[in-house]
Amino acid sequence: MQYDDAVLQCFLDVVSSLEEAEEFLEENFAVVVNSLREVWDFFEEEGIDMDGADEDEILNADEVFEIGDGRYLIIEG
Repeated sequence: MQYDDAVLQCFLDVVSSLEEAEEFLEENFAVVVNSLREVWDFFEEEGIDMDGADEDEILNADEVFEIGDGRYLIIEG
């Protein structure tokens, strides 16, 4: 998967360079979704129990990063 600069930039706080961010995301099969609903759908498809979870809990999950343009980055691995 190709990651655009906005995706890489949102992950830059975790790593030290854009190249390192891209490498990490590729190795961990990170996905980019277009809405909070798609984050929720992704968790359901992966069998992650979200019963009783609200929007804040999903957005604060360790594997979810808000890109800042309405999209979200999800780290799978």
